Amino acid sequence: MASEAFKYKESIEEIESILDKIENNETDIDTLIKEVKRAAQLIRACKEKLQNTEAEIENILKEIE
Repeated sequence: MASEAFKYKESIEEIESILDKIENNETDIDTLIKEVKRAAQLIRACKEKLQNTEAEIENILKEIE
């Protein structure tokens, strides 16, 4: 996922949409693996974004001290 194109909020919304489809049995068995792989990809990207943001905030706070 390109960092410029990555939007955290949109990714979270897509993950929620995938989960809703799975929980409501709206995903057939043929597309289930595709949906799960996409959700996993989004989760990894969100986790990376959170870690990078945390590190950036810590650096900013260290500069203030």
